[in-house]
Amino acid sequence: MRRLASSLLLARLAAAQTVSLAPAPKASNAAGISDVVDSSFAGFGFEPSNLFSFTGTTSPNGLSVNLLQNLADYAGAPAAMRIGGNTADYMIYDADYSGWSLKQNPDPQGQGAIPSDSFTYGPNYFKALDRFPKGTEITFGLNLAYEGDDYLQNIVNEARAAVSLLKNVRLVSFEVGNEPDLYLKNGFRDAPWGGQVYTQQFLERASAVYERVLRPAGLSATFFEPPATASTIGTTFEIEQLVKDGILAGVNGSTSLVAGWNQHDYYYFVDVSTYALTLDHMLQLPTTADQFAYWASQVKIALSTGLPYYLREMASAGPVGLQGISDTFGAALWTLNFFLYAASLSIAAVQMHMTDNSFASAWQPGTMYGKGPHVRPSYAAFAAMAQLLGACNGSAQIAPLTLGGVPAGYAGYVGAWAGYASGALQALVLLNTRASNASAPSGGTLPFSLALPGLEGQTLYISRLSAPGADSTEGVSWNGLSFETSDGTPKKLDKDDSASTVKVDSNGNAATWDARAGGG
Repeated sequence: MRRLASSLLLARLAAAQTVSLAPAPKASNAAGISDVVDSSFAGFGFEPSNLFSFTGTTSPNGLSVNLLQNLADYAGAPAAMRIGGNTADYMIYDADYSGWSLKQNPDPQGQGAIPSDSFTYGPNYFKALDRFPKGTEITFGLNLAYEGDDYLQNIVNEARAAVSLLKNVRLVSFEVGNEPDLYLKNGFRDAPWGGQVYTQQFLERASAVYERVLRPAGLSATFFEPPATASTIGTTFEIEQLVKDGILAGVNGSTSLVAGWNQHDYYYFVDVSTYALTLDHMLQLPTTADQFAYWASQVKIALSTGLPYYLREMASAGPVGLQGISDTFGAALWTLNFFLYAASLSIAAVQMHMTDNSFASAWQPGTMYGKGPHVRPSYAAFAAMAQLLGACNGSAQIAPLTLGGVPAGYAGYVGAWAGYASGALQALVLLNTRASNASAPSGGTLPFSLALPGLEGQTLYISRLSAPGADSTEGVSWNGLSFETSDGTPKKLDKDDSASTVKVDSNGNAATWDARAGGG
């Protein structure tokens, strides 16, 4: 059954008068259409030191396992994962360590403000990671910061453990170091340090991993994702510069080691961003593209090399989110819009960063801030994106839509995206992010009028992303389901809003259901 004839995605908050749009019936005629979006596109990046919080230790964390399985079921493939972050450069592998936690090194010798050998992890780290849904694609971060006499042996040991011990999930790539553009600041390297020296060290370590781990295991040399940078603005770590420095030369100057380009970003970062973030600012949709403009230019450069671009670390706010912003329904709308925006740029995957103490994490895996494990509103955005991709059966393409008739006062708060499957229009995502807060509801509706030639007489099914208001931290639902359960299994709501429909008339026009204030 064609998805457009059976579903219309609608996320909403407050509203007023009719907005019109006319999506192209075919992907070949859609302006700004993306490449095919992989079903695993919308994923997570887990901070290495926090992995056990999400997986569980001697027994699995059922909340995490179920939430991830939900997404795999909806999308038709598990969400791609990155195990990486600052702490990947603090950890040393020890095959003899049998603990279910990181072990503090009592006498670290590594360089760095936080020594590069601060912690030890062992085989149970990979056993825990293997609890995630079968076939989950894993990008695993290796320690580049460590420069002890045995630095090559250590990185080989880490890689060998990942290759040999991960059985249920699927290891697809390695990062070599985390955010090397910050190594001078972090004390991991002394001057001179820049993209050229990094390239030499990356190639040395990646070559060793290939020769001693990947090749014996029958795996390709193209298994690495440089440069895993925080920001390359004004640095020598830009993709174009790294290419000039020879990072694509590969093993002995022949077989390339690079499987794709890897960069990081945050929409907002405390003590780095130059303004105070508000919920209203985050819900102004153009601010997302404005903040990401430089990274978008890097995406184009990356794709021009013939390799994919991965955004392996992202969040609404870093390093640990902002309470009252990152943990609200407004953040769910921002997340859904960002996934669609990133997909439209042909970014191959987005990993939203997860720490056990971050308000931006899609769920809290344990007790923190006086509150037990719970699911945050942004998880519903992952569910919505997963269902959109699943409806496209591995052939999804995303394109932005031009809107007409946006009323005064709503400029910047209304957006729309088209989803295509096998080249045909399959779904629409309509976003109205002008906030109506649960704490101060504002009322009003904003209907959409659709021109859909070729679909005369067909029925559109509307799926709603709902909450009492933009500032709500609970009461969020997607497609008539709540995920705010103790074990992460979806619960069908008594008030089922998943079955609303719109009929396309004989002229190919349809008017959508009117969004109530607050998204209720």
